Amino acid sequence: MKKLLIAAMLFVGIASFAQETDQKPSREQRERLTPEQRNEKQLQKLTTELSLDANQQAQVKQLLADRSAKAEKLREARKDNKTKPTEAEREAFRNELKAEKDANDAKMKTILTADQYTKWHSLQEKNKEKAREKMKEYKKENE
Repeated sequence: MKKLLIAAMLFVGIASFAQETDQKPSREQRERLTPEQRNEKQLQKLTTELSLDANQQAQVKQLLADRSAKAEKLREARKDNKTKPTEAEREAFRNELKAEKDANDAKMKTILTADQYTKWHSLQEKNKEKAREKMKEYKKENE
């Protein structure tokens, strides 16, 4: 009887360790990157996936830097504003973000070749879909 009890406890202990190791690190545990590090990481990813040449890399690097600087300004402006935005303000903000996205798309279209742009656009769609899936998972976890 003792051996059976010890074997059961051993099994439960091993099973609990196995479950802990295959979970992804939480948001707080992941490494925080500076905007420059994020831009560099994204540039490297785009370089490998789209086969960018040196001139394209320089142009994309500048575009990423400009985009992150504008995003930081918007983030700070929203952080400074303590009141909840009205529906009209939210709509204006959405329109501003959409205009910014369209401008970035147009700049990328001038930098990349037609094939590269098509591939980049499909990558953007995949990333958007992945973000939607993560948001659904997040909402399910917090219900």
